[in-house]
Amino acid sequence: MLSTAINRLRVISIIEGLSFLFLLYHSIYTKRMLGVEDAIKTPGMIHGVLFCIFCVALLNAKIVQKWTIKPPFWIFMASLVPFAPIWVEKWLVGQKPADRKG
Repeated sequence: MLSTAINRLRVISIIEGLSFLFLLYHSIYTKRMLGVEDAIKTPGMIHGVLFCIFCVALLNAKIVQKWTIKPPFWIFMASLVPFAPIWVEKWLVGQKPADRKG
């Protein structure tokens, strides 16, 4: 599953997207409604680390796949919108992994 740059990007994209939704939940419900001030400290840190890993995976996929700037730009922009990684996942499934030997 993690043998190609596309598959690594797919996995981290989904994990990062879920962490973003979890962070939104904590910031809206736990912090604002329940009044817990430290509610987003740990989820925010975890999401930040996952986002950095996502950016590295995106750069890796760009290099390996020899993409122009357009696909990584739109994938990055989608990572900033809740639920957009679902569409990125559908697009990435259709991408053929580049041959590492060629």
